[in-house]
Amino acid sequence: MAGFGKHTHLHAVGDGASFIAAQVEGRLGTHGRYLVDFYHVCDYLSAAAKAIRSDEKSAAEGVDTQKDRLKSRRASEVLQALQAHLEPTAVQETDAPVRRCHRYLSHRMHQLDYQEAIARDLPIGSGEIESAHRYIVQQRLKRPGAWWRAANAEHMLALRLNRANNQWRAYWARDSKLAA
Repeated sequence: MAGFGKHTHLHAVGDGASFIAAQVEGRLGTHGRYLVDFYHVCDYLSAAAKAIRSDEKSAAEGVDTQKDRLKSRRASEVLQALQAHLEPTAVQETDAPVRRCHRYLSHRMHQLDYQEAIARDLPIGSGEIESAHRYIVQQRLKRPGAWWRAANAEHMLALRLNRANNQWRAYWARDSKLAA
């Protein structure tokens, strides 16, 4: 983590996997915050809305309402709305999208502060990073006929990331000072 200092605050976005959130908390402590990927949450909301509302337009409107609530720190209202439609416990988990959504959100309430992220102009979804993986990493390292040793691939990746983050000149300036 280049440039990470005692006053640095890092923002992590992930799919809600507990081991990822635990790593962020364990490695960054009070210097980091974990946010569940908004678009991943929307997948759960969409599945629940389709189970609650019979027509597609009404389901889409329901999802939009819940998305607005999440973006304005009203996640508890989302849970209340889902609570009224929970499937009976006799229904198999795979056939209970409302219950899955409710449980998913209720276990991650402290990771749903989208309003804060938006106010700080931080991403609420991981799509940008996932997309960058394709054009920064794979474009260079997965060319036809290319092969890499692990250590060399890591160095190439570091160069690609410096270039993508507009840190190219700073990297080479720092590198030349280290060599002197």
